[in-house]
Amino acid sequence: MRNTLIVLLGPTGVGKTNISIDIASYFGCEIISADSRQFFHEMKTGTAMPSREQLEKVKHHFVGFLSVRDYYSSNRFERDVLTLLPSLFDNNNRVLLSGGSGLYINAVCEGIDDIPDVDIRIREKYNRKYKEEGIMILRMELKLLDPVYYASVDLKNHKRIIRALEICESTGRPYSSFLKKTAKKRGFEIIKIGLQRPREELYMRINERVDEMIKDGLEEEASSLFELREMNALNTVGYREFFDYFEGRISRDKAIELIKRNTRRLARRQMTWWSKDKDIKWFHADDYNGIIDHISLSAQV
Repeated sequence: MRNTLIVLLGPTGVGKTNISIDIASYFGCEIISADSRQFFHEMKTGTAMPSREQLEKVKHHFVGFLSVRDYYSSNRFERDVLTLLPSLFDNNNRVLLSGGSGLYINAVCEGIDDIPDVDIRIREKYNRKYKEEGIMILRMELKLLDPVYYASVDLKNHKRIIRALEICESTGRPYSSFLKKTAKKRGFEIIKIGLQRPREELYMRINERVDEMIKDGLEEEASSLFELREMNALNTVGYREFFDYFEGRISRDKAIELIKRNTRRLARRQMTWWSKDKDIKWFHADDYNGIIDHISLSAQV
């Protein structure tokens, strides 16, 4: 059988962790995490990082291997995963890549343009500017530096605007000049499995999961990271709302309400991201038998 990368994706809260462990256990393979916030070991509770028992049941890669102080990117992830995969395929011709970070999944499956790393101080500068002056000033700078990318980017997405600005400043070139959008050939097969649930069911799970995170110590975790709040990794749902509470901008109840709302919005954005990918075979997240049958049959074709 050919070497096959099984890609398990879906919105936050859909239930990827449990079923990824079930799938990996069935096929006897290891898991590569493509959840870009679970990379950081300080962010266990707020990212629903797999428990110690889950990590012991199936070997995971790229979970808790960085500090929030570290710089990491989808470019580095692509390189690191492609370096790791040959040794994993030597032991099993199936490997499971699981997560909700679309950019990082695409980097492995299709490749990403060779964009240079940036000085983290530049990113921090634009993050501060966004926080202090708002998104309008960032839009104006992007329009001046890279009108081509400005015309296509989601102008409500400050992270993408900041990413473009930091590349423009670091390289002296427009960010759009790096975007070739040419898929790279991979030396392995790819099977993409998407997990979904009806919207009301997903939103209920998200709300319940946030409540569980609060009980498990999310507020205390955010408090321990408050002094590092300018780090890009912490510009994340579940942390930034508590940071606003700690700074006296909103009440605690409001922070929890916003975490639930913003997590639901994140789930919608994730589904929009994947809606254009025709290679994804979608399943209800509880359809374990259907998923196993699909993987088994696809790998034999």
